[in-house]
Amino acid sequence: MIPEAAIPSPNIWRNPGVYELENRAVDPERVIETAMERIRTVDGAHVLDIGCGTGFHLPRFAERARRVTGVEPHPRLAEAARRRVRGLPGVEVLDGVAQRLPVPDAVVEVAHARWAYFFGPGCEPGLAELDRVMRRGGVAFVIDNDATRSTFGGWFRRSLPSYDPAAVERFWVSRGFTREALTMRWDFTDRRAFEAVVRIEFPSALAEEIIASHPGLTVDYAVNLWWRRY
Repeated sequence: MIPEAAIPSPNIWRNPGVYELENRAVDPERVIETAMERIRTVDGAHVLDIGCGTGFHLPRFAERARRVTGVEPHPRLAEAARRRVRGLPGVEVLDGVAQRLPVPDAVVEVAHARWAYFFGPGCEPGLAELDRVMRRGGVAFVIDNDATRSTFGGWFRRSLPSYDPAAVERFWVSRGFTREALTMRWDFTDRRAFEAVVRIEFPSALAEEIIASHPGLTVDYAVNLWWRRY
């Protein structure tokens, strides 16, 4: 059963197979991971992946972390994540929501939320949980879209015209987070995968316009890496 507090994700919840194609296409040069490593390495850390979905990032964290905990509210996705990490030592996937993380106080050294729950104003209950679970000296990372630049950012702005990037930035800064502006890319292996992903990410009319007007398999994509040391 999906917890009442869970906030539905319109892409991965409805289309986990297509979202897997998107995960494979995102950031082939690991721009986000490299930026995170400059701030706080996962070496020997307890890593918490909030909204881990099907667990795409968990094996990568497990290569160097001491312990990895994925938290996911959707039972079907959580089960897929458990299958993905089966046999990996020190890795677990727990059912739960960002507003009530199923982990003890002061145990997490690196928290990671990538396009999951923490989208600015309204996520205060999840931030309160981060205050509870983070160890002193630990770092929380939140990855979200930068709507002010890049090809993807322009599409994102058109899909959510009410989105206010300045208000979102004010929110994060007021909560003690620092922004690192990054540019990575989508890089698909075939056109069918690109089109399928566009159709789960954008309203149908906009998606078809994007597909008709954007040739090729690569899209420049701006993101904000928000981070805070506890």
